[in-house]
Amino acid sequence: MDTNLPGLNTSSNAQAKLEQYRPHLRITELGKVASIGDGIVWVEGLPSAAMDEIILFENGGEAQVFHLGKDRIGAILLNQRDSLIAGASAQLTGRRLDIGVGNEFLGRVIDPLGNPLDGLPVPTFSRRRSLEVSSPPIPSREFVARPLISGVKMIDTMIPIGKGQRQLIIGDAGTGKSSLALDTIIAQKGRDVLCVYVLISQKRSSVVATIETLRQAGVLDITCVVVAEATTTPGLKFLAPFAGCTLAEEWMWSGRDVLVVYDDLTTHARAYRELSLLLRRPPGREAYPGDIFYLHSRLLERSTALASKFGGGSMTALPIVETEQGEIAAYIPTNLISITDGQIYLDTGLYARGFLPAIDITRSVSRIGGKAQVPAIKTEAGRMKLDYLQFLELEVFTRFGARLEAGVEAKIKRGRLLRELLKQDRLSPLTPEQHMAWLIAFNDSKFDPQTQPLATLQKLLSRVSKQNMAMTATREAWLHLIEQDLQEAQHEPAS
Repeated sequence: MDTNLPGLNTSSNAQAKLEQYRPHLRITELGKVASIGDGIVWVEGLPSAAMDEIILFENGGEAQVFHLGKDRIGAILLNQRDSLIAGASAQLTGRRLDIGVGNEFLGRVIDPLGNPLDGLPVPTFSRRRSLEVSSPPIPSREFVARPLISGVKMIDTMIPIGKGQRQLIIGDAGTGKSSLALDTIIAQKGRDVLCVYVLISQKRSSVVATIETLRQAGVLDITCVVVAEATTTPGLKFLAPFAGCTLAEEWMWSGRDVLVVYDDLTTHARAYRELSLLLRRPPGREAYPGDIFYLHSRLLERSTALASKFGGGSMTALPIVETEQGEIAAYIPTNLISITDGQIYLDTGLYARGFLPAIDITRSVSRIGGKAQVPAIKTEAGRMKLDYLQFLELEVFTRFGARLEAGVEAKIKRGRLLRELLKQDRLSPLTPEQHMAWLIAFNDSKFDPQTQPLATLQKLLSRVSKQNMAMTATREAWLHLIEQDLQEAQHEPAS
């Protein structure tokens, strides 16, 4: 064997390195912790620090530079340790915050730094991605042209979502915003869509309930849950949506379709406001810092549909924002409405009257989803949506007790039937075939308001789900199948 081959004679290599070594002076900045508290640390003596750079403390703790001052810098703690006290040494690492990414995170519950919270081993990964990257450039993007099925009747038919779209879910607390997001995730089962659910500043019982719902629905294995609990530091709450976006972005650039839910960006904005005030930044409207719009825009702009030459992947974003007493003109809601491609508005009054999901169709809009809607559903839904909007306008006259013409009264009765058919139980998303079936049945007046239309609808949906009717089939074929199913359903014993 030739012992002169590189890498074989290790003693010779080591000797060569020793001979080539020359001692020289290396200058390293060494800072000192001036004060610490509320998840914020102030450090003196690091004049070369850059924004978002990681600082390492003598106890092994880390912080991210968040504020550059004249005499000292402010940083957000990434891991709180009791041993970190004032006077401790600190040094720059020269790196930015990144996390592990890849399929190993599917089915896992992690914190914004990628650490497991589900009691399982640390995920093994081969790649890392920075939390702060630029959004995809315009040449790499493609028009939104493929539907994302949510399984919700009102969304898929009247305010559809396309893959790569950013659709805001907005409404007061307790109106079912999270349930709507969970329905959409559950509807991705078997559709080759990966999901990321980001929970920001929620109590542990809510986090556990969400994870258990995903597990029981059989979609936890296609979902990564990123959690920043209510008891965690404001820094981790601030990083949570960027961590979820980074995980989704890796799959998007790999050619996969991804759905990411931010639940919710109201609490995220509050965490950012808390950080900014602690770091003594000048407050603006409603005490939020002036760059709060840029914060959310740079997050949501990373969601898009990529062109085929870049893999053809997509990232669909469903940010959730909370309003107070239905005030959608507040600072954070208006910011997000202007950033996103449409909104789904949930109304407290509809929720109180038992109309679930409590979607107010008059204040909801999808600016680009119609271009990605399933063509057959789009054709049938156009007529249905017109009937529903006419009904909402005509129903106002019934409040005055006025005598109505026969034609107007017939439209109102048809609208009330449609409102009942649009109701949907929580966590029960429909397939496109089921949407097609009930739309055709309604448009052709196959539901009798006098004979329990909801029970008839459930029987029809159950039968359609067991049949292999293609969406590309003719309307006549669909109508024949529906008439046959409804006729057989009439002879079924009442459950």
